[in-house]
Amino acid sequence: MTNNRSTQFEPNQFRSQFPVLNSSENGDFVYLDSAATSLKPQVMIDALQNYYSKHTATVARSLHKDAMRITADYDLARQRVAKFIGATECDEIIWTSGTTESINLIAQSYARSLLQPDDEIIVSDLEHHSNLIPWLIVAEQTGAKVTPWAINDIALSSLINPKTKIVAVTQMSNVTGYCPDLAKISAVVHNYGAVLVVDGAQGIVHNPINVVDYDIDFYAFSAHKLYGPTGVGALYGKKRLLASMPVWQGGGKMLTQASFTDFTPAPLPAKFEAGTPNIAGILAFSATLNWLEKVEISAANHYVETLADYATAKLSKIDNITIYSVPNSPLISFTIAGIHHNDIAILLSEQNIAIRTGELCAQPLMKKLGCQGVIRLSFMPYNNHHDIDNFLNVLNDALLLLK
Repeated sequence: MTNNRSTQFEPNQFRSQFPVLNSSENGDFVYLDSAATSLKPQVMIDALQNYYSKHTATVARSLHKDAMRITADYDLARQRVAKFIGATECDEIIWTSGTTESINLIAQSYARSLLQPDDEIIVSDLEHHSNLIPWLIVAEQTGAKVTPWAINDIALSSLINPKTKIVAVTQMSNVTGYCPDLAKISAVVHNYGAVLVVDGAQGIVHNPINVVDYDIDFYAFSAHKLYGPTGVGALYGKKRLLASMPVWQGGGKMLTQASFTDFTPAPLPAKFEAGTPNIAGILAFSATLNWLEKVEISAANHYVETLADYATAKLSKIDNITIYSVPNSPLISFTIAGIHHNDIAILLSEQNIAIRTGELCAQPLMKKLGCQGVIRLSFMPYNNHHDIDNFLNVLNDALLLLK
């Protein structure tokens, strides 16, 4: 396919495509919570509205004209996801409701049928709860154990062993922005015959990945962090692994025959997609991916890094601040001694500034960092220096009030 991306990135033009930032109702709205969920471009909103207002139909069932057209568009969406992450076959892409459901699917279908007592699942200490709790559940179900990996302190090669069956790691920490070396991790994991599961929810937004080049076994991400709608996610799995896995949920279209004694699962990917999918969301995400084809992602990401560097330099001058995020990260997490993070969030919200505070669904990492919560700013290419200056001005006023 022809590369339609521009050779440069235009921040103002990009920002203009997000209606929430251009609405008079929102005033001077500053959105610095994109790691929680991104803002949505008009093209995504239009696709969602178009489905519900003009061409509503189900997929892979009815034979009327709209249903056939929507089914074709639905199939194209899967192709776009496969292309975006470098998967070789569309059948390796499973639609889910998001990263959380994807990892639960792996745990309950792949891991539960594989694990034996005393087998090990290595989970890094950077993980969001969505890449920890499913492993704790399946470990309890099978007698396996979850082994924490202090990723910045211990080499994986000194921890992994013949009992290790799965290694679960994030592509990018939602707290520190740290990006593990997935190529190195993959090599170690496969040297022991284990399987690598990568949570791409944060990483895919800023560092598009090729799952084949990195030899990743399972890769999960959510559309809503990548400018898409909520309630849509994609799970990539190597075809041989997906084909060997038992079905997880039963219902319509995940079978080829059924009786009161048995059923025959459908081929991939349908065997893991029981029931009516989130058609509107998937079509809207497809439109989003098509839109992203025209964005120079590397230039956009470089722009985001300059914003984060600018904000970090300003924040570093604040007394008693501790910054936990790594350099060249699209997010900044910090605490200010003597100030509760939620007090900051409330005062900023009163001035129309959105940030995230708290444990960020990463309690083990918070304990390691020695804090009960952080203040997090997360940037996207639709942000600008005015957003940061506005935030800093209100933050300084808040600190004067709270100290």
